[in-house]
Amino acid sequence: MSPDSDESDDPAPRSEPAPRTVAAEHSLDPMRRTIAKRLHESYSEAVHVTASREVDAEGLLAAREAATERHEVDVTVTDLLLSALSATLDEHPGFNATFEDDVHTVYEEHNVGVAVDVDAGLLTPVLADVGEKSLAQIATERASLTERVRAGDYSMSDLRGGTFTLSNLGPLGVDAFTPIINPPEVAILGVDRIRERAVSDGDGGVAFRREIRFDLSFDHRVVDGADAGRFLSTLAEEVDGIEARTD
Repeated sequence: MSPDSDESDDPAPRSEPAPRTVAAEHSLDPMRRTIAKRLHESYSEAVHVTASREVDAEGLLAAREAATERHEVDVTVTDLLLSALSATLDEHPGFNATFEDDVHTVYEEHNVGVAVDVDAGLLTPVLADVGEKSLAQIATERASLTERVRAGDYSMSDLRGGTFTLSNLGPLGVDAFTPIINPPEVAILGVDRIRERAVSDGDGGVAFRREIRFDLSFDHRVVDGADAGRFLSTLAEEVDGIEARTD
């Protein structure tokens, strides 16, 4: 305490809790209750672990421009990542799966749920059989599905049958997060914003390149950290060579 301070300025101990004035109360609507129930189920049952990796994004951004011009449709980073993700699931099928009643079920189709932010919460409509679609088809169908969900023009069937989920928070400026597995799936890929980083140019100098970070949450009951590391390594290779997948 400084010699100039006045002990009388110190607040006296309170005899009552700090007052709280209620500004508003909101009961959960049916959609939010369902979301809360599924999140509780996910964290109660799955053993969540998240592994992250940063990947050079220069090729990804160049591919987006080239693909949009070539196909005359608005190809987004999410569309390109869906294509790269499908190729990655080909190499690591154990992630394209569900885990229920102690059974790890691996699927042939890559039915990828794409998280969509709506007024009432978060929905994950499923883009069916991504591996059998061209990039133009992925872009067109993903955009249509997203638009319908945001307009409320969807059925419960649009939200079912997923084998993996992708959640892209990059457009919202998120640097990193821990995505929550969508049960009974065994994994979910989180995508963060693209950032410019200083990297070595190989000649003792510095170059600035754009990078993207991936956060892979997985159920440790089914797959291990080494499996996740290999998954992210394959995904990084697919993203690095994404320009070859723009046809």
